Order: sequence, then structure tokens, then C-alpha cells
Amino acid sequence: MKTSLQFKLSQQLALTPQLQQSIRLLQLSTLELNQELEQLLADNPLLERLDDPLQDCARIEPNGSIVRETGISAPSDSGEPAPDFNVTEGADSGDQTTSSLDHSGERSDDERNVDWSQDFESRTPSDDNDEERTFAQVSDGERSLREHLMEQLAATRAQPLDRALVELLIDNLNDDGFLDASLEEIGDLIPEELDVDPETISAALKLLQSFEPAGVGARDLRESLLLQIDSRVQSGKVGGPGAWSLAREIVDAHLTLLAAKDYTRLRKLLHCDDDLLREAQALIRSLTPRPGAAYSIAQANYILPDVVVRKTRDGWRAEPNPQAQPRLRVNDLYAKILRSNRLAGSSNLSAQLQEARWLVKNIQQRGETILRVAQAIVQRQKGFFSHGAVAMRPLVLREIAEELGMHESTISRVTTNKYMLTHFGIFELKYFFGSHIATDSGGAASSTAIRELIRQLIDAENPKAPLADGRIAELLGEQGFVVARRTVAKYREASRIPTAAHRKVL
Repeated sequence: MKTSLQFKLSQQLALTPQLQQSIRLLQLSTLELNQELEQLLADNPLLERLDDPLQDCARIEPNGSIVRETGISAPSDSGEPAPDFNVTEGADSGDQTTSSLDHSGERSDDERNVDWSQDFESRTPSDDNDEERTFAQVSDGERSLREHLMEQLAATRAQPLDRALVELLIDNLNDDGFLDASLEEIGDLIPEELDVDPETISAALKLLQSFEPAGVGARDLRESLLLQIDSRVQSGKVGGPGAWSLAREIVDAHLTLLAAKDYTRLRKLLHCDDDLLREAQALIRSLTPRPGAAYSIAQANYILPDVVVRKTRDGWRAEPNPQAQPRLRVNDLYAKILRSNRLAGSSNLSAQLQEARWLVKNIQQRGETILRVAQAIVQRQKGFFSHGAVAMRPLVLREIAEELGMHESTISRVTTNKYMLTHFGIFELKYFFGSHIATDSGGAASSTAIRELIRQLIDAENPKAPLADGRIAELLGEQGFVVARRTVAKYREASRIPTAAHRKVL
């Protein structure tokens, strides 16, 4: 076999580090982008941020104005000067008061000679009015379920062994207030030398179940609801005896039938009329299935829109949200030092300078790309911004990609976890894309519009005779939309709307 050398000319796409960074930043959400920037700012001393995402807390109104925490509305791009906050108390009455600082920036002699102790004494309330003074109540923060139960345990006169058992049971409660472990498993955790019998553990559980909130310490939903009913009976917060006894019987043996809303079988098994069954159902619905949820620390998830849609003279227009666009720059001092001193040992700083320039450019390009895609969506979905979801047009990623000259994967990255603020609320950019649904006239409708029509039909239905999926498909067909029953069921489940049997009421 003879070896030889050959020349071959070909083209291939090379992902440079700058392009890889641009793709990675494009698919990040605003929160993930800020976390990424914090790490990059800590690693690169030549990069600095001009804005602080935690310093300027504000919210954006649907009309596009930015409302600060002080309650002053500052519409962006209005061209109006910022309000003067250095207004003295006498300005409203027409008095012209001078500033406490002179032109040199120092206080006047009259102000330096003021005896502030006299003013303080005049503002200090006398001892005779101690009873009329009110003090600000300082909140000690939210208490957890365990702290709330331990405070009630400390107020009891239980024996030390019983206290230890109740504390052990409290430690085995989940966030919903249910006991995860069985009594046998709890008994295995107790040392054998204590010689604790199961009856003692059951008595400790009874003590725990007598605490607030009612239903805590239960081992399942049925036991929790029974404890809540008994607690209301003891406090006299229930209706007639027939209602709570019927509610207790339903929870004890027929909770599955109530969840399925099989009222016919319930009336037959319980020998009751509709009025009594309705009253018992209302009592059960007033109970909480998660007694410990009120003491769980809920973490709020905030969404910062990337673009804001406003109505102008030329129509609907998408504008960037300044709070969602980070402002970065390269440190001028370090950049000048590197340009003036070409030292051999500054290769690391030179690389960091280049990375900082890439990042600033990629952040700017990311904002421009999001804005271009958002504006293209607004132009395609003008009916939504004027009339709501029922006027949504069918739209796919390919159409936006062809219009902007981008790849579909790029449009997919841009529309994922990016949000748009409209006068209807905040929506993800992917919300405006929907598949085509044929109409009897040969046209097409968006699946989002079909889901909205299904929701409107269900909202207007008779609760005692809810619409089945087949009937909804027939009603949509009468309006000109060719939709199958299984398609209606799929859209209904996607909108988290229960079936007709579960929507039925007495």
C-alpha cells in the first residue's frame, strides 16, 4: 500500500469561545443571567456593572410606567424631567424656605448654634403620659410549625416522658402537618431501656392531635378531616347536628364518592336529601387538607419581564425593560494600564480584558435579539393585544425564524423563560405560539384561541349540568371550528379544568 499526500478544501462551522458564550447567555433567564454575571464579575476584575438589580426596587405597570417603592410613577422615555424631591414643608403654603446648606456646602452659623438638646427635650413625652404612649410592635418573623407546636407543648402539664414522646412525634411531621412514620416506627426509635409501651405512644399522639392547628398529627387525610370536624363541634362552629354527623360519616367511609361527586349513590347510602348533603359538603369543603401549610415558609417567585408592550400612535410596540437589561463596561483604569504597559507578565490580564469585551458585546446582542423576536411576535399577534386570547393567530417558530433570518433553535432559546408584560398580564414568549386548528371555511385558528373558547364555554355552563367534552366539541363546531372530542379533552386538561363529573354541583 502506497502512502501519499492530498490537499482537501472544505468548510465547517467552528464554535469559537465568543459564540459559545453568546449561545449560553441567550438561553438563560433573567434570574439565571444575573447569577451568571455575579460569578463573572467576581472572577474578572476588569469587568464592572453599572446597575444594581437589588438596589432599585420597582414594579412596572401595564401602561409601561415604572412605579418606585415611594409610590411615584416615572414613565420611561417620557422626556419629562425628574421630580424634585428637595421640597420643604413650607412649600405648599407658599413660604419660601431656604436650604440648610449654603452655596459652599456648609451649614450656616445660625444652624450650628442651635441647641438640639432643648428640641429633643421638648419632643420627649413626659412621665405623666406614659399610659398614652404607643410603641411600634416589632414582628418576630414567621414561626414554623414545629415552633408553634413546641410552644403549646410547653404550656401543658405533661410528664417529662410524655413531653419527650410528643417532641419525637413533632420531629416526624412533614410540612403539611401529617405524621410520616407509623407508631411502630416511632417505637423503634425509642431506647428499649425506657420500656415505653404502644399505649403510651398513642396517648402522646392524642395529646399532639389536640394542638392547633386542628388536624395536625394525623396519619392520613381521613383522620385529619375527622379531627378538624371534632374540633369544630367542640368549639360550636358547625351548623346543625345532622350536618356535621353526616359530614363525619362521609369523611369516614364515603370520601371517595364525594371526590367523584357521585351524589346519587351518596343520597342512597346515607338516606339524606339534597339540602342536608349540600350542607355537609359545604362543611367538608371548608376544612383544610393540609393543616400545617399555614406555617410553612413560602418562597415567592418573582418574574421580571424582558420586554414591555405599549400602544403607540403607530400601533403596538415592544420596548426593552431597562431593569432586565444589565449594564456592563470594561474598567477604564485597568484597560489604560494594559494599553500603556505591554508587560510580558500581563498575558492573563489581557485575556481577561478580551473576555470582558466579549461579555459586554454578547449582553448587548442578547438584548437586541430578544427585542427583535418580541417585536416580530407583537406584529403577528396584534389581535391578541387588542381583543385578548380569543383573537390569537396560529404561529410557529419557523415563521419568526424566516422573518428575522435566524435559525429555529435560536428562536426557541429566545422564547424560553423570557417574558413579556402586556395590559393583560405577564406572559412567556412561548405563549404566543400555537398550532393550527382547521375551520369549516378552510382557514386556521390558533390552539390558544381554542383553549380560551373552551374556558369561556365552561365558565358559562350550568353548574348542575356541566358540559361534556363531546358537547363542547359540538358547540365549537357550530362556531366553525373543527375540533375532535379528544382534542377538547387535551386542551381542557392542559388548562387544569376538571371533567364534567367533577365540575358538577348539587
